[in-house]
Amino acid sequence: MPVCPYAHPPLYNQPMIYHAVTLGDWTASPDQPYAPASLAEEGFVHCSPDEKTTLAVVNAFYRDAPRPLLALLLDEGRLAARCVWEAADPTPPPGVDEGVLFPHVFGPLDRDAVERVLEIQWDEEGRATGLKDLKDLNRGT
Repeated sequence: MPVCPYAHPPLYNQPMIYHAVTLGDWTASPDQPYAPASLAEEGFVHCSPDEKTTLAVVNAFYRDAPRPLLALLLDEGRLAARCVWEAADPTPPPGVDEGVLFPHVFGPLDRDAVERVLEIQWDEEGRATGLKDLKDLNRGT
């Protein structure tokens, strides 16, 4: 299994990965690395390799999550924790092709690894349809 950083070309030639999080969870402890419940429960932080996969994951698992729902765009080269790209278990969510590997981060997410904070956009039926830049939560903007 490939280990980050940058150990996964040519399948994934971008060092950015995505993580969905509620605004409340993201802003709760801004002076500490972000450690979602999945880290304690499963031993890793679930991430996605791209926007399309992130939206499919949000539609499968986060449609009822409190809004606004965010997507952190992480530079995996700046993560202190080990990152392993693994297949979905047992199967990928609807809208994600078989064979897509998911980055699993085996430690908290370093806030300085967050390149951008994006807001999930929704349609009238409550489906995630895109990502919008949140300038007030991004560094230097």
